[in-house]
Amino acid sequence: MVNKLKADWLSNIRGDLLAGIVVALALIPEAIAFSIIAGVDPKVGLYASFCIAVVIAFVGGRPGMISAATGAMALLMVTLVKEHGLEYLLAATLLTGLLQIGAGYLKLGGLMRFVSRSVVTGFVNALAILIFMAQLPELTNVTWHVYAMTAAGLGIIYLFPLIPVVGRILPSPLICIVALTAFAMIYNIDIRTVGDMGQLPDTLPIFLWPDVPLNLETLMIILPYSVGLTVVGLLESMMTATIVDDLTDTTSDRNRECKGQGIANIGSGLLGGMAGCAMIGQSIINIKSGGRTRLSTLSAGVFLLVMVLVLDQWLVQIPMAALVAVMIMVSIGTFSWGSIKNLKEHPLSTNIVMVVTVIVVVATHNLAFGVLAGVLLAALFFANKVGHYMLVTSEFDEATDTRTYNVVGQVFFSSSEKFTESFDFKEAVDNVVIDLTRAHFWDITAVGALDKAVIKFRREGAEVEIIGLNEASATIVDRFGVHDKPDAVEQLMGH
Repeated sequence: MVNKLKADWLSNIRGDLLAGIVVALALIPEAIAFSIIAGVDPKVGLYASFCIAVVIAFVGGRPGMISAATGAMALLMVTLVKEHGLEYLLAATLLTGLLQIGAGYLKLGGLMRFVSRSVVTGFVNALAILIFMAQLPELTNVTWHVYAMTAAGLGIIYLFPLIPVVGRILPSPLICIVALTAFAMIYNIDIRTVGDMGQLPDTLPIFLWPDVPLNLETLMIILPYSVGLTVVGLLESMMTATIVDDLTDTTSDRNRECKGQGIANIGSGLLGGMAGCAMIGQSIINIKSGGRTRLSTLSAGVFLLVMVLVLDQWLVQIPMAALVAVMIMVSIGTFSWGSIKNLKEHPLSTNIVMVVTVIVVVATHNLAFGVLAGVLLAALFFANKVGHYMLVTSEFDEATDTRTYNVVGQVFFSSSEKFTESFDFKEAVDNVVIDLTRAHFWDITAVGALDKAVIKFRREGAEVEIIGLNEASATIVDRFGVHDKPDAVEQLMGH
C-alpha cells in the first residue's frame, strides 16, 4: 500500500510539479474559451477545470492524464444553456456524473475495444471541425483589428517554439495571449475581451446545489443532454487513456476511470462548474513536459485556481481574438491530417466509416451520434467481410453413395444464406455428411440455416449425419436446433 502511494504520488515530484505548472498555464485560455463556446461565464469553465483535475487525481484510473472542461463537452451544452440557463446545466452535470459512475460499475469501459481506429479518427476530425466552427461567430461582422490580432496570434503560436531554449520551455499559446493582451492594452485597441463575456471568479468555489425543481419535467429536460455528455465524456476519456498508455508504456483501469470521471463531474456540478472529461491535448502536454503520476494532475488543478485568483485583473483584459487563435491552433492540432493522405491507401470500407463519422457529428453537433454511426457501420463491414471467408466444398464416395460437405469458416447471420446455398438438395444420394470440424456456429441464425439444410436433405430421402462440431458450436446447436428433435421438426413443418 505504501509503495503504491509512493509510486502514484512521490516517484516523480520535480517532473510532476513542473509539468503541472505548464499544463495550468495552458488550461487557463482553453477553459475560458470552452466556457464561451458553451455560452456560460468563464468562471464556470475555470471552476470545472480546477475541480475535475483535483478530484480525478485521487479517483481516476489513469495517472498522469489531465481532465477538465473540454470543447467536446461544451459543444453539447450550447442548446441547454440557451434554452434553460446555467442552473439546468449544473443539474445535467450532476446527472452526467451519476450515469458515468453507473457505467463504471457496469464495466462499460471495456466496450472501447469495439471502437475501431477509423471511428476514432473520424471522432477526432469531427471534434476539430466543430471547435473551428465554434470560432466563426467571433470572426464575422467584426473590424479588421480582430483579423489582424488573430493572424498575429497564430503567427506567435507557430513561430515562438522555433526560438532556441525559451521556445521549448514556455507554451506558445500562453505567450500568444500575454503578447496580444499587452499590445491591446498599450495601444488601447477597441476589441472584445474576456471581461465582456462575464465575470471571472475572485473567490474559491463554494457548494452550490442547482436551483431547479426536482421533478420529472426537469429530468426529461436534462436527461438527453446528460446521456450525450456521458457518452462523449467517456469516449474521449477512454481514447485519451489509450494514447497515454501508449506514450508511457503503462496500463490504466478504464472502469475505475469511468467512475472517477463521474465523481469528478458531480464535484464540478456542486461547485458551479460544467461537465468535463479527459483532454487529449493537455494530457500529451503533461506527459511530454515530464508529468507521470497523479501529482501532476493535482498540481495542474491547484496551480490553475491560484493563477486565476491572483491574476484575475489581467485575465479580463485578454482579447477574444487571442483565444480564437488558440482554439484554431487546437483544432488544427487535433485534426488528423494524415487521414486525408490515407484515403488513397486505406480500404474503401475504412474510409467510409471515417467520413460518415465526421459527417454525422458535424451535421448533428453530437459526437455520440457520430461514434454510434461509425461503430455500426464498422460492425456491418466487418460482418460482411468475415461472411465471405466461409467456404463449403464437397466430395462424393460412389461405394457408399455418400456426399460429404466440408464447411470451413464462420457461420453467422451474414454467412448463413451462403451456407444454405452451398448444398445441392436435388442430388439423388442416400447419405449426406456435413463435416463441421473447421467451422464455427455463432448465433441462432446459423443454427437455423443448419436446421434448414438437414430438413431439406431428409425431405429428399437422404440420411444426414453431422460431424466435427466443436464444443461451443455444439452447445448452441443443441440448445436452439430442431433438426434432431422430431416434435420440434413436426411443429416447424406444420407452420
